[in-house]
Amino acid sequence: MIESVLHSLQDEVAARYGVPRGEVRAVLAPYRVCPLGAHIDHQLGCVTAMALDRGVLLCYAPWPYPEVRMTSRDFPGEVRFRFDSVSTAVAGDWGNYLRGAVMALQQRYSLPTGMVGITAGSVPEGGLSSSAAVGVAYLLALEDVNGLCVSTEENILLDQYIENTYLGLRNGVLDQSAILLSRSRHLTVIDCATLEHKLITQPAEMPPFAVLIVFSGLRRALVSTDYNRRVAECTEAAKVLLAAAGRPHQQPVLRNVSPDEYRAYRYLLHGPEARRAEHFFSEMERVEKGIQAWQRGDMRSFGELVSDSGRSSIENYQCGAPPLVELYKLLVGSQGVFGARFSGAGFRGCCLALVESSAADTIAQHVLHRYRNLFPQLAADAHALVCTAADGARLIR
Repeated sequence: MIESVLHSLQDEVAARYGVPRGEVRAVLAPYRVCPLGAHIDHQLGCVTAMALDRGVLLCYAPWPYPEVRMTSRDFPGEVRFRFDSVSTAVAGDWGNYLRGAVMALQQRYSLPTGMVGITAGSVPEGGLSSSAAVGVAYLLALEDVNGLCVSTEENILLDQYIENTYLGLRNGVLDQSAILLSRSRHLTVIDCATLEHKLITQPAEMPPFAVLIVFSGLRRALVSTDYNRRVAECTEAAKVLLAAAGRPHQQPVLRNVSPDEYRAYRYLLHGPEARRAEHFFSEMERVEKGIQAWQRGDMRSFGELVSDSGRSSIENYQCGAPPLVELYKLLVGSQGVFGARFSGAGFRGCCLALVESSAADTIAQHVLHRYRNLFPQLAADAHALVCTAADGARLIR
């Protein structure tokens, strides 16, 4: 499927912008899932991830002027601007990630060569970090046309700059790390405090599994997601615990609190702060146990931990809209599902499930049928994708 889209996009870039067909290049930035490590990257926790065999495809060519011109198969209009006049982010504008990528790179590098191109593959429902994938794709393409040699670790930070600094989102490095570091048939483990990562090979004895993505049909959150507020509540919990431990001036993130200190001083936390801390420390335990289960080839135990992560996201991190919560329950209760949770915060978008490969299509049909009966108003937009783990972002032509 990627090959057919790739060739048509390359032809379209050449025709639209009048560049030689042989100069049109391509980058693929995959979507990602996070089986374990939900909502703890911004607290510098340890997370697990896989890249998927679906993603954002960007076909592009060098442009002799210091400007970019970009169109999309998924969004209307052309984004066009010069490198010396990058505007601030515009709410709802799909060009924000392109402007942010240029601004991020210009903090450290000169960009004498511009770029023209076309993107395809953004997921409007959310939950697979397509926005981070778009940012990574733009960074890799801009670096390519300008002959820049940028490490993977630096690209993680550059993509985080787009979201944290340019767009004002207080998220961590999970999304971009997963998109850039993951490899097929491996579990990617990322320490968000050090940016160190390791790839754990899928054991031969592990039963075949697929990653089932079921979209809820919710494209807009029913209520405010309050993402930044939840991050702030984690920060307040960390301040209380660090003060009790005698380190009031240390960076207030929950990773700086040891599990023993949390157990000793958790009684000082109340309300949302108590729930956020409980989610963080229990999720860190699930990540550790999940790594051990993966190394044993024990997908059943790994999947149970994934479902427990989903439950804690609902009860302790307090995220998820009713349709997504019901979708999670349907998946967890289905035969052939090892484990499931929200992919994202569950206010819109999708749930992920690790399922028996041979039963993936049957499970998808069964769950969608029951879900559409529960939420007929969302039925038309509810759908499923059966995916496999894949390599991370890369130039493909």
